[in-house]
Amino acid sequence: MARSLNEWLWQHEFWLPPGITWEDMQESEDVRYPQPWDLLLSIPFALALVVIRCAFERAVVLPLSRKLGVRDKQRPKAQPNPTLEAFYSTRCKNPDEASPCFICFFLDLTLGKLISLAKQCDLPVRKVERWFRRRRNADRPSLSKKFCEACWRFTFYITSFFTGLAVLYDKPWLWDHRECWTGYPQQPLQPSLFWYYLLELSFYWSLVFTLPFDVKRKDFKEQIVHHAATIFLISFSYCGNYIRIGTLVLVIHDASDCFLEPTKIFNYMKWKKTCDSLFMIFSAVFLISRLVVFPYTVLYNTYYYSMEIFQPFFGYYFVNALLITLQLLHVFWSCLIIRMVYKFILQGTMEKDMRSDTEESDKDEEREKVREKEKNGITYFSNVTSNSCIQRNGSEPLNDRTQLTNGHVKER
Repeated sequence: MARSLNEWLWQHEFWLPPGITWEDMQESEDVRYPQPWDLLLSIPFALALVVIRCAFERAVVLPLSRKLGVRDKQRPKAQPNPTLEAFYSTRCKNPDEASPCFICFFLDLTLGKLISLAKQCDLPVRKVERWFRRRRNADRPSLSKKFCEACWRFTFYITSFFTGLAVLYDKPWLWDHRECWTGYPQQPLQPSLFWYYLLELSFYWSLVFTLPFDVKRKDFKEQIVHHAATIFLISFSYCGNYIRIGTLVLVIHDASDCFLEPTKIFNYMKWKKTCDSLFMIFSAVFLISRLVVFPYTVLYNTYYYSMEIFQPFFGYYFVNALLITLQLLHVFWSCLIIRMVYKFILQGTMEKDMRSDTEESDKDEEREKVREKEKNGITYFSNVTSNSCIQRNGSEPLNDRTQLTNGHVKER
């Protein structure tokens, strides 16, 4: 059965243009073509990259982060509570959210559930809310972890981008895109292209291996789709000898990523002006490369220019489907970037990455303190432009007041 499946999978009608068979792709001493089993080398290479990354982050990036002043925020720890911990681990991480998750909806995990948990633990509801907030914050990645991940990706992207340019600068298809199809599919595999392809495929496999440990952002699902589409695209393009068009895809993607990661790095270092400048450069490079260069250089090339050489077949449709999937992801991320650029123009500064999951600590803790103090008769109406305080009903400033240590006043 396995043999029959293998024979069905490698039918030349799936992989090669009409009129070309596997017999026409036989290798000789001087000519070598891509072989599917070459891709198996990417797995040990990916594991090696994971090991190199761990060593690089520990030996280089962590000491560098301390010297550059990247410090992890001290987060209040949630007190050990077996009941709340069991609920947090097995049911829901945010029982008081406005739009509970699918499971929480059927378990009726609303404010009533918070009250029930408070009764079980013999705690006030606000302390239960605080426990869940602190417990969620404990699971969020630290600033040093984000810094290490950004430094590793920047190191790889800058290396792979210039490697790609070094490999392609003398190749005719970099300058004349029709050359991608000259002699296709009987295009010999050059050693430099093989190692460049293996480097990129190994890196994306390493990203898949480290997904459970990397920083999870709001576009986590889109990232999984992106990695899957990229691995499928690289693998299929190698087996079908679409290497020329594949190298263009890889270089175009690395171009903008070279600016994204240093933008994150300077953001974590609190170098605001440098971060803002790099963000604008990244936005311009991303939008031009993904919405202009990629559609013309790659999509138009594979959809139209290839038809000058051969008739449509399964591989033609499949590779175009993968490329269009990548383009849809480009459009999704472009919308996020355009929104951030719009807010940057209005506010004059870059807002936090909308893909990141922000902490809930400071403002929520302050609101709790305000509520507790107000119960005891203390008012927290602070004026941004002055140190004066006004009464709860908005009348003139109080004359008879007592100054507290925290800068607020107590009503008489």
